Amino acid sequence: MESTVTDIRDSIGAIRDYPKPGIIFRDITPLLQDPDAFRSAIKLLKQRYSQLGITQIAAIEARGFIFGSALAYAMGCGVTLLRKPGKLPGKVVSQSYQLEYGSDQLEMHENALTMNDRVLIVDDLLATGGTVIAANQLITSLGADVIEAAFVVSLPELGGEDKLQQAGVACYTLCQF
Repeated sequence: MESTVTDIRDSIGAIRDYPKPGIIFRDITPLLQDPDAFRSAIKLLKQRYSQLGITQIAAIEARGFIFGSALAYAMGCGVTLLRKPGKLPGKVVSQSYQLEYGSDQLEMHENALTMNDRVLIVDDLLATGGTVIAANQLITSLGADVIEAAFVVSLPELGGEDKLQQAGVACYTLCQF
């Protein structure tokens, strides 16, 4: 049975007061455990991007690896890993970004992309957008072209979509909460 966007949305869990009181954590684990919902999420993303000449999926650590790898397999393109500092061997390029309370950094191999690459950024969830803006800066610093950023879930009230738009990064999500 093929799932719809509503089925995909319904398969995403909600854990109240995690990781702190007042937060509703959107849990993708039930979606991953439902083969129909997971397959449909990848199928819908593939339908959107299969004709755009994507050469690489830039998957953001860690849950973005799951969706990015499955989508890259389905589309027949490569996967570039965007990781937290110190996780990749060899020479890397890095980009810092601001969090609500502090800062963080993304890294990727310095030879991961070229100016011939057409890149789709993939992560499981869009919240405030800082990580994706850093990913875009990192990818474009190597001369690659970012086509769009794709997410399974978006939390519009946190302003990520607006920040991406202001930064010139197009985005697409399967469902919003």
